[in-house]
Amino acid sequence: MIVELPDTTTSQVSKTLVKIREDGGVVALGRVLTLVIATSPGQEEEAIEAANDASREHPMRVIVVSTEPGTETAAVAPRLDAEIRVGGDAGASEVIVLRASGDAARDEESLVMGLLLPDAPVVTWWPGAAPAVPGRSPLGRIAQRRITDASAQPDPQAALHALADSYTPGDADFAWTRLTLWRAQLAAVLDQPPYEPITNVHVSGAIDSPSTTLLGAWLRLQLRCATGVELTAVEDGSHGIHGVQLERASGLVELVRDVPGIATLRQPNQPLHDVALPRRSLRDCLADELRRLDPDELYGEVIAKGLALLDGAQEVTA
Repeated sequence: MIVELPDTTTSQVSKTLVKIREDGGVVALGRVLTLVIATSPGQEEEAIEAANDASREHPMRVIVVSTEPGTETAAVAPRLDAEIRVGGDAGASEVIVLRASGDAARDEESLVMGLLLPDAPVVTWWPGAAPAVPGRSPLGRIAQRRITDASAQPDPQAALHALADSYTPGDADFAWTRLTLWRAQLAAVLDQPPYEPITNVHVSGAIDSPSTTLLGAWLRLQLRCATGVELTAVEDGSHGIHGVQLERASGLVELVRDVPGIATLRQPNQPLHDVALPRRSLRDCLADELRRLDPDELYGEVIAKGLALLDGAQEVTA
C-alpha cells in the first residue's frame, strides 16, 4: 500500500503512520533499527529496493530524504511531499519518502527526528553523493553507523582519501564491504602450510576502483611485507578488483578474476581451483553492514593507517 501526502508536514506524516497501523495492523514493534537514506530526486528507487530486500533480514523503518542540491535557498518555496509505503510495497519494512525543497530541505535532521523509531539505533546511508565529513553532517550526527560509497563519487580515489582524513568510529564504506569475499579467500589460503612470510604483494584492478586500493591497504597493514604493495591499474574494461599475487619463498600464489564472478586460484604444487567471487550487489553490501551496529574497528584501522602506508606503494599501469 502506498499513501501519498502532498505538501505536508512531518507531524502529519507521523499521524498518518499511526492511523495506518491502527487500521491495517501494521506494527513497528518488530523493527530493529531506523535506516535513513539521503539521496537526490530520481535516485530513490534503487536504494529503496535494496533496503526492502535487506529488511527481510533486518526488519526496519526506512526514511528516504530526497533533496535536490541548490533548492534549499530562500528563492525556492518551502515544500514537503511525503509518501508512505507499507505491506508488499515495503518488504519487511515501513518506507517513508520525504521530498523536500526550499527551507524545508535546509534542516534534514529536523525532517527525520520525529519519525525515528524510539529506542532503536539509527543508520544513515548515502548511496550517491556524500558529505565531506559524514560524522558531522546533520544526518550523520544522529546515527550510530554512517555508510558511504566511494565508488559512487565523481573521483573515487580522492573520496577514499577524504574518508581517511575525516574518519570517525561508526563510519563505513561499501568499497570495504565489497572486499569481504576476497579477504576471506586470501585469509583461508594463508592459513594453510607452508607458513612463510610474504615478500611481495601485487594487487591489480580498475584504475578508479577504491576497493582495489583498500585491499592493497589491508594486505600492507596485515602482512607487513618488506617490499610493500604494488598496485597495477588494469585498463581493459575491468571493473573493481582483478587479482592478487603473493610472493613467498615456496612460490607465487595468485587469485585472479578473469571471468566475471569466477576467480582462479593458483598455488605451487597444487591443482588450479575455481573460486566463486561474484561482485556483491547493493542489497548484499547493505545487509552485511546492518549486521553490526558497533564501529568496524578493522575498517577504521585500514582507512586511517593502512591507506597512509600504501601512499608510498609503487603504482604502475598495465
